[in-house]
Amino acid sequence: MLRIGMLTSGGDCQALNAAMRGVVKCIYNNAKEPVEFYGFEDGYKGLIYSKFRMLTDKDFSGILTRGGTILGTSRVPFKTIREPDANGLDKVAAMKQNYYKLQLDCLVMLGGNGSTKTANLLSEEGLNVITLPKTIDNDLWGTDMTFGFQSAVDIATTAIDQIHTTASSHGRVFIVEIMGHKVGFLPLNAGMAGGADIILIPEIPYDINKVIDKIEERDAKGSRFTIIVAAEGAISKEDAKLSKKEYQKKLANYKFPSVSYEIADAISRKTGREVRVTVPGHVQRGGEPCPYDRVFASRLGAEAGEMILDKEFGYMVGYKNREMVKVPLKDVAGKLKTVDPNSDIIKEARMLGISFGD
Repeated sequence: MLRIGMLTSGGDCQALNAAMRGVVKCIYNNAKEPVEFYGFEDGYKGLIYSKFRMLTDKDFSGILTRGGTILGTSRVPFKTIREPDANGLDKVAAMKQNYYKLQLDCLVMLGGNGSTKTANLLSEEGLNVITLPKTIDNDLWGTDMTFGFQSAVDIATTAIDQIHTTASSHGRVFIVEIMGHKVGFLPLNAGMAGGADIILIPEIPYDINKVIDKIEERDAKGSRFTIIVAAEGAISKEDAKLSKKEYQKKLANYKFPSVSYEIADAISRKTGREVRVTVPGHVQRGGEPCPYDRVFASRLGAEAGEMILDKEFGYMVGYKNREMVKVPLKDVAGKLKTVDPNSDIIKEARMLGISFGD
């Protein structure tokens, strides 16, 4: 008997269900022995507090196109994973105990950076673990692509597309705030796809005067409007020079809902232009996965299933140079993949006339 546990951890995204379905279909179609699947509810909380259910074929029927996660998810910060809970429970010991109580042969975890740190910890504690790269931010080290990213790009691009008509009608500056707290892959790709004039990402601190220069350059050419795509983690050159403590102090007294409103206020004060802010927010995580993510997540799941059958554990299934690869969890945990300011895509965006505010 082969017993496999599965959980989805951290923020949700499109194609979580498709990835789990890929694992299950691969194993059902290729295993030489009976198989049982156990789904832990609400991420690592389910593994800690023994909240699980046995999964059957019916659970995975019709979920290829379904957004969200059939298991539910939650955030259990890695920085507190070694701390006892409110009742004094040792969370790591509890996860190990529940793994062994169910006599699991492997735990499959679908998650992003913080979740992968915990998966690596469990692997180092002796559990058989395989992870799949999930995040709309595409910021997991060791893989060129994460599932959920392309679906989020599609949604964010649609938001930018639909801003164009109202921006041009009213001759306004519009700021569309796209998810990306530490990394700018999503706003960069959505901004380019949506024809943004200015893209502000965390990796390239902006100068508000340079942003205004671009707006005025467009005005001089007869353009009635300007579209700015700002990552939620966009940061000015002045703020980038602050120490972490100084920056946190600024945020503690922040008078704006987000950085986009701060940028809008500065542009309006300095130019007298009418500026509007649109924040798609969690819409970018929602809805059904796009066809690319359905295929990609299914492929990742199939690869994970094959690794389980071959008893290859301690890896994340990654995607490098258009090929599926096995990346040791110890090499992934704690690392963040960021946009290289000198990368080809940034260079090409500049060649197209896009300003990064620097």
